[in-house]
Amino acid sequence: MSNIVNYQAFDKHAVITLNNGKVNAVSHQLIDELNDALDKAENAGLVTVITGQPGMFSGGYDLKVMKESMDAAMALVERGSTLTRRLLAFPQPVVAACSGHAVAKGAFILLASDYRIGVDGAFKIGLNEVAIGMTMHRAGIELAAQRMPLAQFNRSVICAEMFSPKQAVQAGFLDIAVPEEQFQATIENVVGALAGLDKKAHHKTKLKARADVLARLDAAIIEDRTSSL
Repeated sequence: MSNIVNYQAFDKHAVITLNNGKVNAVSHQLIDELNDALDKAENAGLVTVITGQPGMFSGGYDLKVMKESMDAAMALVERGSTLTRRLLAFPQPVVAACSGHAVAKGAFILLASDYRIGVDGAFKIGLNEVAIGMTMHRAGIELAAQRMPLAQFNRSVICAEMFSPKQAVQAGFLDIAVPEEQFQATIENVVGALAGLDKKAHHKTKLKARADVLARLDAAIIEDRTSSL
């Protein structure tokens, strides 16, 4: 079985690249490998950059698993919720370098990252669960509510509206959207700034600032385990 997550370590940061087919589907294997890569970055104490393929950050959960059965879908969603919960509390700064489309679970990874940089272009970012017949899981609602303004939260979570990268900045999925030719330089600039933070102060402040949402996420993950999508 070939690797679908690539890990590269540099002096101040690590780059984790998702590479699982045309849509970078979030599967059990991708979650396993992403967690392994996060372990390496955490142990090395590096600012962590998560990115995807050119034009595609991630299109969301693996549809083969999601269509297999309700139990299979719920098991994958629970693992994905646990992953984004980990990102919210990660000891090092997490940068999401959104290389293109970010849909459903791809957009949730953006919402769980500390700083989000997007490529400006003809890309769609958002939560399409309601449009494809899925009732939004409680952990997803909690995660979206902690990062999105109320108006865009309603448009996204309840109405499944998709946003361009520039609109995604206003909606809370991105912090900045830049032309493709500025993408790499912007990532490097953000990494440089974040690498200068006091690591202990960053982590302790993150945990204090997000204590309420982390507690709500923990409860929501348990509740989602016994409910249907």
